[in-house]
Amino acid sequence: MKSSAHHLTSKLPKLPDSIFSTMSSLAKEYNAINISQGFPNFEPDPVLIELVTKAMKEGYNQYAPLGGIYPLKEVIAEKIALLYGTKYDPQSEITITVGATQAIFTAISALVWPKDEVIVLKPAYDCYEPAIKANGGIPVLIQLTGKDYAIDWDAFKSHLSDKTRMVIINTPHNPSGMVFSNSDMLMLQSCLKDTNIILLSDEVYEHIVFDNNIHESASKYPDLASRSIVCASFGKTFHATGWKMGYCVAPAELMKEFQKIHEFNVFCVNHPFQRALAEYLKNPAHYLDLGPFYQEKRDLFLTAIKNSRFKFTPTRGTYFQLLDFSEITDESDLDFAERLVKEFGIACIPISVFNKDLVDNKQIRICFAKTTETLLKAAEIITSI
Repeated sequence: MKSSAHHLTSKLPKLPDSIFSTMSSLAKEYNAINISQGFPNFEPDPVLIELVTKAMKEGYNQYAPLGGIYPLKEVIAEKIALLYGTKYDPQSEITITVGATQAIFTAISALVWPKDEVIVLKPAYDCYEPAIKANGGIPVLIQLTGKDYAIDWDAFKSHLSDKTRMVIINTPHNPSGMVFSNSDMLMLQSCLKDTNIILLSDEVYEHIVFDNNIHESASKYPDLASRSIVCASFGKTFHATGWKMGYCVAPAELMKEFQKIHEFNVFCVNHPFQRALAEYLKNPAHYLDLGPFYQEKRDLFLTAIKNSRFKFTPTRGTYFQLLDFSEITDESDLDFAERLVKEFGIACIPISVFNKDLVDNKQIRICFAKTTETLLKAAEIITSI
């Protein structure tokens, strides 16, 4: 095709290639075991798939309402009330979305104006900053400290100003696996009190916490809940990331603005999947059993690599585990991750790409949302390095 005569100015001129695409492509090229990208390599519950089929056969194949079907929003409201003690109005305070990424982008588009500052805690999932920049906002990056990624609250407070429009948090945290504590949430609530700052809380791994840790949702804390858009994911929860199903909750005033953008972005979300999820969520065990399910996988993997040269602290949440390779090589994490694919046949994610200024702590991230067979094969390779 003949090149365009238009002289385009990109909204995202320096957007790096996705590390997920890069590592998955390398894994395919070298036929490597792929424990890099965060998706399960096993199927969802057959019961859930049957419910989708049933909904399709019953004729739920046309547009759903803009905010989602009421039965699904109602059961979500019941779930949040059960777990976090906060009551959201299903009609005016809950929206079903095309996964959590769409919810995050829509929230930023609806509420961040050009030159507004948005605080992002690094390392951070890679969808936050592009969404801020595409809407004319300014990401203000604060690095979490050490190899366990703690929050420096003094640094956090020092970055708050009258220009701060939004703060984005993620707990349980991808990529580190850390979990915000009760004291963290109280400190955050104290920092934001008496401001007009909006909190965008990415809680897609809310049901995947281990070792008696508790997920501290922004919904649990009254002042935080009053200023928060909380995003969640059915895809992460029910092993169906390809369905791209999520939701968000927020006070009616914020949700009204959210839905103004949502309407002209996607309008509505897959109807038969909503029907299926509304029925499936009626059994709380379907999400309450998720922590023990993934803790068993985590423990299987970590037991299998206990004699390796990697150092690790068992992850507290998500289905990701960090491995410290500082006693193995002085290579950068990017070079080491590439060599693991090419020489050892295993794909992982280097952490520096998520850090402020690409800080390299000699850590890689692996995903243990895999079958036992895959985990044991990966552990065998890791132990041989």
